[in-house]
Amino acid sequence: MSKDKGVITPQKFLEEMRRYQKGSVTRRHFLGVTGLGLATAVMSAAVPGFEPRKAYAGLSGTLNFTTWPNYFSQENFDNFTKKTGVVINVSIFGSNEEMLAKLQAGSTGWDIFVPTNYTISTYKNLDLIEELDLSKMPNYSAATQDARFLGPGTIDGKTYAVPKDWGTTGYVVNSKSANQNPTSWKEFWDLIQGPLTGKAMVHDYQLTTIGNALKYFGYSFNSLDEKEMADAEKLLLAAKPHLFGINSDYQPSMRNGDAWMAMCWTNDGAQLKRDMPEMNYVLGKEGGEIWVDHYAIPKGAPNLEAAYAFVDYLLTPEINAKEILAHGAPSTDSRTNALLPKTLLDNPIIYPAAELLSPLEFGAAATLTSPVRAEIMARFKAA
Repeated sequence: MSKDKGVITPQKFLEEMRRYQKGSVTRRHFLGVTGLGLATAVMSAAVPGFEPRKAYAGLSGTLNFTTWPNYFSQENFDNFTKKTGVVINVSIFGSNEEMLAKLQAGSTGWDIFVPTNYTISTYKNLDLIEELDLSKMPNYSAATQDARFLGPGTIDGKTYAVPKDWGTTGYVVNSKSANQNPTSWKEFWDLIQGPLTGKAMVHDYQLTTIGNALKYFGYSFNSLDEKEMADAEKLLLAAKPHLFGINSDYQPSMRNGDAWMAMCWTNDGAQLKRDMPEMNYVLGKEGGEIWVDHYAIPKGAPNLEAAYAFVDYLLTPEINAKEILAHGAPSTDSRTNALLPKTLLDNPIIYPAAELLSPLEFGAAATLTSPVRAEIMARFKAA
């Protein structure tokens, strides 16, 4: 050993590396004793955006990823498989209620899923999700996240989910076929029962379908009031015979012309408008939903290390920017936004005007497990 205690000999470095590889010492110990921790910190300060190269050699098998329709970059997924050999198996769900029921039933085999803000406290209280080890996701930075969206994933000072992206819930109208330019939820529901009968769709999802029926009357999107819920149910039952379908994956029907109007999320609205300029995305002037989706790891995830590596990969600003460009939901991360083209940042579907955002509500946790809402949705679908 050199007399300079700040320098480690090659022999000592190899000994410490072998101890770390065997699991005899922690990563913190290894970085500290070898000086790599300090070197990384210095490089990060000197070179903005510098991140240590990730080791993927130990990853293998299949990663089961559960998400929403039309909501990821296949290029990113394919590149992760090339880097790691991990095969990504994607499952699509149309509602948070469906995700919760699947997790409560057990044995999902999921490694990562994408819950919405209002559900995370329920998953935590039911012990269905892992507390996240943020040291395994060095590309995640709370400091660069939009503060509006940080609250739901952190409970009692512990992180259970990290933001993926955010958006709104409105509806999309084929202005050419429908020859309509509505601006409100009242018009949406009236058109369903009038000029657009047989040509409209709503989500197979109680939060948004019931919530946006409540907006017809000017009630809160999250209302659980008995009278207000009864009014919403009457509207839903009246609209049901006039619908083309109840489906959270509505893009195919909008693209092929079977449907001319559909309840819609930001990312789908952006994709449809990009490919078909006649598709107009509407935020009802009465209000509605603003949301933030997250990455979370369920308890018992079979490929835990791959799950951490995959989330960390997707949170790399350059990779995350490709995600946003592919699916069209806005990023919560300022580092990612700095890499996006001005045309996207100026897109009013993706980044709506403040006056359209101000009346929107985040979903409330109580709506997820409300038996009244579940019963109304069941009667609506069965009618």
